[in-house]
Amino acid sequence: MFQSLSEKLQDTFKRLRGKGKLTEQDVSDAMREVRVALLEADVNFKVVKDFVAKVKERSIGQEVLESLSPGQQVVKIVNEEMVALMGGAANKIQIASKPPTVILMVGLQGAGKTTQAAKLAQLLKKQGKRPLLVACDIYRPAAIKQLQVLGEQIDAPVFSLGQQPPAKIAQEGLRHALSQGNDVVVIDTAGRLHINEELMAELQDIKKIAEPHEILLVVDAMTGQDAVNVAETFHQELGLDGVILSKLDGDTRGGAALSVRAVTGCPIKFVGTGEKIDALEPFHPDRMASRILGMGDVLTLIEKAQQSFDDKKSQEMEEKLRKSEFTLDDFLEQMQQLKKMGPLSSLLEMIPGLGKQMKDVQIDEKEMIHVEAMIYSMTAEERRKPAIIKDSRKKRIARGSGRNVQDVGRLLRQFEQMQKMMKQFSGLGKLPGMGKKGKKDKKSKGLPMQFPFKF
Repeated sequence: MFQSLSEKLQDTFKRLRGKGKLTEQDVSDAMREVRVALLEADVNFKVVKDFVAKVKERSIGQEVLESLSPGQQVVKIVNEEMVALMGGAANKIQIASKPPTVILMVGLQGAGKTTQAAKLAQLLKKQGKRPLLVACDIYRPAAIKQLQVLGEQIDAPVFSLGQQPPAKIAQEGLRHALSQGNDVVVIDTAGRLHINEELMAELQDIKKIAEPHEILLVVDAMTGQDAVNVAETFHQELGLDGVILSKLDGDTRGGAALSVRAVTGCPIKFVGTGEKIDALEPFHPDRMASRILGMGDVLTLIEKAQQSFDDKKSQEMEEKLRKSEFTLDDFLEQMQQLKKMGPLSSLLEMIPGLGKQMKDVQIDEKEMIHVEAMIYSMTAEERRKPAIIKDSRKKRIARGSGRNVQDVGRLLRQFEQMQKMMKQFSGLGKLPGMGKKGKKDKKSKGLPMQFPFKF
């Protein structure tokens, strides 16, 4: 996501930062490179023209060219303008004062409406809502079955009436939600391969009956500017409240994310970031701009950690660390919780300054599976007391996990080093993420223990 754009912008700004003093020509040359980078990222050409003009106008001001660090000032201006371009602040789902809140999912066939509907329901469940999924796609083969399967995965009810007219299904679905106490209704609708009158007429009928509080358009980020054109047409016909960009984790140049708000006026509310059912994130323009400019995204990293790590278990882990009772079982549990946060490569890219450095680093996610296999091949006593694992035990563990003896030895050495590090912290009376006297440091926001092993 945005890899090529991010690299080109960072290279441009690195050259600017290297200059002690900037001239108007320096700014003009840099903006020319920014323009090319944005166009190559498939950003709408009108949006690029306006964006570059605003940045250039602000960057050749006296307070920038005569400042102590003019290059950093230009980067600051680009960051601010990019945030404004994508909508400024994050836009949340508007929850109705009188339940149920009705959300109408629309879009073309193949954009991922059904999957995103289930992902959205899962996200709302985490917020304490009781969503009902309504299957109004009666044309695509197995669309209803797909929604039912996804509903089972997230433990959310699915309402369907087979091949009945979609408007009737929506109407009955709302009645069902009222009778069952569901406070959110997510309506999955049919799409077409292209926009036509039949599609719009059907959606207008559903809109008239369901009176949705939110109409969300699902567009495939990989289609580039075509996604923006689709959004513009849907907005003119239906009056959209927001956009969900699906497949933003794929081979996309990112142009749609930077253009949708400026062209249509509709905010991007969510982005699909993977295949898993929980791979849907609220869209934060400021965080996305920071990622593009190589500044990381610490807030999203913290939120992922807070969602994945159990508070009670974290407290128990802190006590074990304090008493030097951290075992391989505990490490295994920490590693499994870390995996819930997503791919390691994605997490490392959120750390400021690491994005570009990680470009050429290959992280083999299978190594974590190998570590798990080695720990699972140990007896309960060996996990509690790794010191008892000598040569014969190492050979047995290696055979059981499909690894070699050297791998087992390396795992044990790294774990021993980690235990020593934790003893040093406990001796100082303070552990990572903890304040004085063992109280949780507010600045840490409950971040999990750092993962110690290098793969």
